[in-house]
Amino acid sequence: MDYPDALQKSIYHLRFKDAFLTKKGSEFQDWFVRLAGHAFGPDFEPVRAYGNMGDLKCDGYRNSTKTVFQCYAPREMKQKDLLRKIDSDFYGALEGWNSRMNEWTLVHNDADGLPPNAIKKLQDLRAGNPSIAIRDWSMTELNRHVIGLSLDSLIALFGFAPSMMIVSGVGLQDLRPVLDKLVRSDPPPIAPTNTPPADKIAKNSLSIEVIEMLKMGRLRSKLLQDYFSKGPHVPKGEEIATSFRAHYAELKSLSLSPDEIYERLQYFAGGGVGTVKHQAAVMTVLSYFFHTCDIFEDPDGYVIADFGSVR
Repeated sequence: MDYPDALQKSIYHLRFKDAFLTKKGSEFQDWFVRLAGHAFGPDFEPVRAYGNMGDLKCDGYRNSTKTVFQCYAPREMKQKDLLRKIDSDFYGALEGWNSRMNEWTLVHNDADGLPPNAIKKLQDLRAGNPSIAIRDWSMTELNRHVIGLSLDSLIALFGFAPSMMIVSGVGLQDLRPVLDKLVRSDPPPIAPTNTPPADKIAKNSLSIEVIEMLKMGRLRSKLLQDYFSKGPHVPKGEEIATSFRAHYAELKSLSLSPDEIYERLQYFAGGGVGTVKHQAAVMTVLSYFFHTCDIFEDPDGYVIADFGSVR
């Protein structure tokens, strides 16, 4: 069984976070059921609604632990609705599963944690039902199950991701389609090192996963440096840099986290789809422009180099 290398782990961690933060309602529930199926294998059974019985307040069931899972992923977490949901789902599951329920787990999409009254509600349920283990799972708990998955499972959940070997084999022929797309994109109005500058990384609070992707993207940046140093291609480089800067400014205005901005810049450049070689080329281009123009915030006193040179 194959497992992801360091670069693929970083990519899949970011894709996991993006999925967790963007999926809502039934889409989140379906995503969790697929994830749990890969994490627990045949020990996990998805539960669908059936006629008048409904789903007995259970979205998935783990046989070995007799765990009933219930998902709740509203577009906006409202305390009153959440408290009502916890009561309804727990007591409904207790009635429907009886001795078949040793554990009850609420899987929710609030990465910052539940509000105080919801925590108190769970504590009250634990006090009143000491024979049942009552838990809530969010991003951290789900991620624990994702990080141990095989490469095949990660591909099934999040698509193909380039490996370190793929990135090291990126050529100019792979980079040109990415550059051409960026030149055609309408911007919104308004000797390389092995790692990105530490002061710029610190300034932007980038995660270790993004750092790994920026580091690997630098492997082939000499190709871009040579390409943009030739007269006819300098205007193309300036146009792409301007497009990146404008799109970064637009994303920053949305108060997204640095990792979310990086993910969306990847999609802007054509990443997330296509062959793994294409995704590796997008990573290379994004890493190059991280170093040569003001995508993300530059440290105080940082001077932007002339285009075509790499800091």
